[in-house]
Amino acid sequence: MVARFAHCPSQVVYALTALGLGVAISTAALAATSTIGRTWPIAEPDALSEIEGRAARVPDMTKAFGPRERWSAMKAAALGVARADRTRTVVPFYTLDQDIRLPEGKLLYAKGYSFNPLAYVSLPQRLIVVHPRELDWALRTARPADFILLAAGSPGDADAITLGERHGRALFLLEERVKARLGLTVAPVIVAQDGQKLVLTEVDRRKTDRRAVR
Repeated sequence: MVARFAHCPSQVVYALTALGLGVAISTAALAATSTIGRTWPIAEPDALSEIEGRAARVPDMTKAFGPRERWSAMKAAALGVARADRTRTVVPFYTLDQDIRLPEGKLLYAKGYSFNPLAYVSLPQRLIVVHPRELDWALRTARPADFILLAAGSPGDADAITLGERHGRALFLLEERVKARLGLTVAPVIVAQDGQKLVLTEVDRRKTDRRAVR
């Protein structure tokens, strides 16, 4: 903050002075250009250098486990291809598979109790679920806060890590449990919360491609 104020344009200085911040600016500028008392070099290692050094010591995962496309952790759930524009809703009820008890042992919720998580939480972002070949469309469609999930692709498709690095955006794999919980069957599909239900908007890319050609 000190360095930023010390080099701010004169217009900013005048504006901040008018707001009663002129003393802080002048003090910051003085601090940036003056030395009072004895000084010592910083003993702690540079944080960025330390991170880079540790990253360089991370073992080569491909040598240890083979190509990424063979890793079980990189296997995404498979989905069909959307052949029609369709909107449907899903209520993601969850059923407890065990008793939930308080620390003293009192039963809070019994096994088999069902509830709708959306009655208690809100999802600020949408989920854009696509096959890898539809990623360009997903990137054009997604808002900055949306999550892009990749379903299983075709042989030869780049993996999620490679695609994420290529496009400079975090990408996620569609897991089987997420597929089941959200009731997903085809992609591309946009999942958004509407009150206490999820709205699944399935998109026929053949139509969007034809409109783009026109």
